[in-house]
Amino acid sequence: MTATITATPALTGVTAAVRTALRTAADWNEAAHVVADALRPILPGPEILTPEQRLGDPSGPTGHLLHAEPDGSFSVTAVIWRPGQATGIHDHITWCVVGVLQGVEHEELFDEHLNRTGVSDNRPGEVSGFAPPGDIHRIVNTGTETAISMHVYGTDLSRVGSSARRYYESANAEK
Repeated sequence: MTATITATPALTGVTAAVRTALRTAADWNEAAHVVADALRPILPGPEILTPEQRLGDPSGPTGHLLHAEPDGSFSVTAVIWRPGQATGIHDHITWCVVGVLQGVEHEELFDEHLNRTGVSDNRPGEVSGFAPPGDIHRIVNTGTETAISMHVYGTDLSRVGSSARRYYESANAEK
């Protein structure tokens, strides 16, 4: 993940909304939902990134760290997905909120036995939140254009490096 701190008005609004929302959250699940609700009406567009950042990388999804809260309570990243790029099946170390800024992100959800339990195509403006346990998923850009999403994680990614707790492999995931 590239450490790029961007001080744009849109990002200032995002970080202020996250701080305010987290004051009311009693646990991770609630944090994911109140942050998602707070960001839905103010989700920025892809221009939160520079034109160069929006290009992505042909070798895989590219993340840009946009903000790490000084007290370690949350981070904001943007992820660029070129057509066909995907994550492995994974879960997370903390709660997460994802807002799609451009393109379509196809998400597959799995149970603890890696049986597929759901799919969704998340479009620009859609915001969702989740928290462990029950957060096993995979993201794929199944579209023909680059997809960009903003992720808010309940930890300081500049310290821990990644939000993924573990990656899974299973024949069940292909069913």
